[in-house]
Amino acid sequence: MGLLAFVIISLSSCFGFLDPTLSLFVMEKFSLSTGYVGLVFLGLSLSYTISSPLFGLLSDKMPNLRKWFLVFGNLITAGCYMLLGPVPLLHIKSQLWLLVLVLVVNGISAGMSIIPTFPEMLSCAYANGFEDSISTLGLVSGLFGAMWSVGAFMGPILGGFLCEKIGFEWAAAIQGLWTLLSGVAMALFYLWEDSTARRRSKAQNSLGTEEERAALLPNDT
Repeated sequence: MGLLAFVIISLSSCFGFLDPTLSLFVMEKFSLSTGYVGLVFLGLSLSYTISSPLFGLLSDKMPNLRKWFLVFGNLITAGCYMLLGPVPLLHIKSQLWLLVLVLVVNGISAGMSIIPTFPEMLSCAYANGFEDSISTLGLVSGLFGAMWSVGAFMGPILGGFLCEKIGFEWAAAIQGLWTLLSGVAMALFYLWEDSTARRRSKAQNSLGTEEERAALLPNDT
């Protein structure tokens, strides 16, 4: 549950980061008017709006895909923030079409990683002994909202401070590190969880085999 909370905070802070920084960067870098800046933001919001129901449907129909969505969604989001500027280490020239394309991909990756977090939190709660009831649903929903608010609080403050000190390109790259860390952490956790489940399954199978053999052996007289 702690890792999922970290994922929510990192993704929420990424959205919050863009609010005070991206519009100023676009206006200064490409000399766009306010109306065109709104169209640039449309690439992010429209792609997220379209992709979210799709990933929600896939998460419900194929629950095993949630883990992959969480991991790869976070990693792709991290790559998008590296390319927003882009970060000077990549030596890629900043272009408007590239920025819009990155925002579109970011909207899709955000839908991929945000939507499965709630059902994953519910599954984690049920696995830890919580009842399948309205109270558990309300508790998990409240926790999700609280973590999202923490990220929405951190993102604009950290983003505004970093942009003022080191510029938008490096600030966006640093912001992307949060989702990179959360994606890698979730991947390592799921690998550990999978290996632990396999060990338990092998141990149970071997125990069952030994019991069957003991039952088939003739009793000593």
